[in-house]
Amino acid sequence: MASGSLCFRGPSIAVTTASSCSNAPRSIIRCLVGGPKNVPMPPLNPKDPFLSRLASLAASAPPESLSRPSASDTPPYLDLFETPTLMATPAQVERSVSYNEHRPRRPPPDLPSLLLHGRIVYIGMPLVPAVTELVIAELVYLQYVDPKEPIYLYINSTGTTRDDGETVGMESEGFAIYDAMMQLKNEVQTVAVGAAIGQACLLLAAGKKGRRFMMPHSKAMIQQPRVPSSGQMPASDVLIRAKEVINNRDTLIKLIARHTGNSVEKVSQVMRRPFYMDSTKAKEFGVIDKILWRGQENIMSEVASPEEWDKKAGIKVVDGI
Repeated sequence: MASGSLCFRGPSIAVTTASSCSNAPRSIIRCLVGGPKNVPMPPLNPKDPFLSRLASLAASAPPESLSRPSASDTPPYLDLFETPTLMATPAQVERSVSYNEHRPRRPPPDLPSLLLHGRIVYIGMPLVPAVTELVIAELVYLQYVDPKEPIYLYINSTGTTRDDGETVGMESEGFAIYDAMMQLKNEVQTVAVGAAIGQACLLLAAGKKGRRFMMPHSKAMIQQPRVPSSGQMPASDVLIRAKEVINNRDTLIKLIARHTGNSVEKVSQVMRRPFYMDSTKAKEFGVIDKILWRGQENIMSEVASPEEWDKKAGIKVVDGI
C-alpha cells in the first residue's frame, strides 16, 4: 500500500483512503464490500457524512481489530450484495425492550374461566336461558374434570323474577339448575352473596348440608311464582298458564320444605306473601347452615388436614417417597 493510504480488511471489508482510490466515495464503497470493480454502484453523494465518518473510524482503528478471524462461521458483518441483513422494524424493537418482555403472549382467559379453574360457579344474574346454559355446562364440566372434588356455587340472583315481581324467565330455568345439582356426583357447597330470591333461594338451600353459607348482609326471599305477562292471549290460554304457575308453586314449596327441614304447610304459609330473610333468619329457617362473619377461618379450621385424610382413608406414607 502506498504511503498516505490506509486499507483494512475485516469480513470481506477493504477500506482505502484517497491515495488508492481516485473517486473517494465510490471507491470506498467498492472496496468496502470487497466485490469486483465492475459491480454497478448506485449514485453517491460525495459529501455523504456517513462515508467520511467511516473513513475516519477506519483510520483510527487498530489493524488487529479490523481483521476477520480466518476460521469464522459467522456471516460477513457487512456484505451488501451476497447476504444482506435487514434492520429490525420498529415493532420488533418495541417487543424486545425490557418492560414488554413479561407481557402475555396470548390474550388471558375470561373471568368465568378463571373462576372455573378454582371450581367456582358464580350466578350473578337472573335465571334466564343464557345463564342456565352456562351454569349447567360448568357444573357438568367440573364433574367431568374431577367427580370427587367439591364445587362452590356462589349466588347473587333474583331468580326467575326481579325483586319487584316482574317475571324475567321461566320457572323451568331454576328447576333445570336444581336437577343438574342433584345429579352431580360432586358435593355442591353454596354461598349467598347479595341476594338469593325465589328459585335462587332454592339453589342456595339445595347445597350440601352443613356446607351452605351466607354472607352477613345478604338476603334471601321466597315467594310464589308469577304469571308471565299475558298480552293479547285468549282467556283459555291465560287459564292454562295460571295452572302451570300453580304447579310450579307446589313443586317449589315441596323442594324448599325438603331442603330446609320445614313442613310443606309451614313453607306454604310463609310463601303466601314475599318472605324476606336476613342471614340470621335464613339460618333459623333452615336455608343455610353457617354465616360467614369475619373470622370465617374458624370454619376452614374444621377441615381435616391431609394427614388426617390419609389416615382415615388407610393410606400409609412411606418415608423417602
